[in-house]
Amino acid sequence: MNKATTSLKQQTIGHAVSCSGVGVHSGKKANLTIKPAPANHGIRFVRTDLPGTPMISALFNQVVDTSLATVIGSDGCIVSTIEHLMAALSALGIDNAIIELDAYEMPIMDGSAGPFFELLEHAGLEEQEADRCFFIINEAFELREGDKFVGAYPHAGRKLSCTIEYDHPLIQTQSITVDLDEQVFGKEIASARTFGFMHEVEMMKRFGLARGGNLDNAIVIDREDVLNPGGLRFADEFVRHKLLDCIGDFSLLGMPIVGHLVTHRSGHAFNHAFLENLFQNKSNWQACPIDTRFLSTTPAQPKALAI
Repeated sequence: MNKATTSLKQQTIGHAVSCSGVGVHSGKKANLTIKPAPANHGIRFVRTDLPGTPMISALFNQVVDTSLATVIGSDGCIVSTIEHLMAALSALGIDNAIIELDAYEMPIMDGSAGPFFELLEHAGLEEQEADRCFFIINEAFELREGDKFVGAYPHAGRKLSCTIEYDHPLIQTQSITVDLDEQVFGKEIASARTFGFMHEVEMMKRFGLARGGNLDNAIVIDREDVLNPGGLRFADEFVRHKLLDCIGDFSLLGMPIVGHLVTHRSGHAFNHAFLENLFQNKSNWQACPIDTRFLSTTPAQPKALAI
């Protein structure tokens, strides 16, 4: 695995970076600035447009809505659609950052994590003195509801498998498995865009949603075709984007997960339910520093360091 994601030490970014865009549902412009943060700070969002500039930690116990995107909130303050940026932060091994935002919804950019990934790469990484903690899967844990499934299994690395099924000729059943590091994420996952069906987009617009959505920031498909003039970026772009969403959602544990995560027909809501249930089953995992010699793509159990 890449050094950035397996470093024993925590990391932040080298310098502040900024971007702007519109929220996919609100249609409102949002200005975003990502700043370095001290060790043990974690990833925190700051609403600069609200009195007192309230701060929300990017953790699963702060999630308040998962109906259309992953939304975190505290004391009436929310930040919506954080999963794409969170995926990029996780893939690059960034533990600590301050994310300032002057709207309630993140800018959708081109519908992928690519612009955020490039922005963070430009900022660079800065290693910090504090040890990084990893969330190590010790025993298999599974959650199933109907045809939705997420499982976590012991594995000496950060491995993810994702399967989707849609009754549509362009999608049908698609699966992908990756050993996550920043190179794999940057080349294979980051640029995969969010997608929607034309009839769903029309319905959402009737209810005042998807106001910022268009062919520049989402794949839109009708009964048979992709409506975007440039077509798909990958033949299986749909499952790659679902995997991207999973990386962002699972990053809300607040530390890198060492194990093999397997999802089938899961989404934001079920990903969140899985994290809640996994966290409660403390015999299945441990959180501690580890010896990076054991972080490989082999199935051996990672070795925990004494703390």
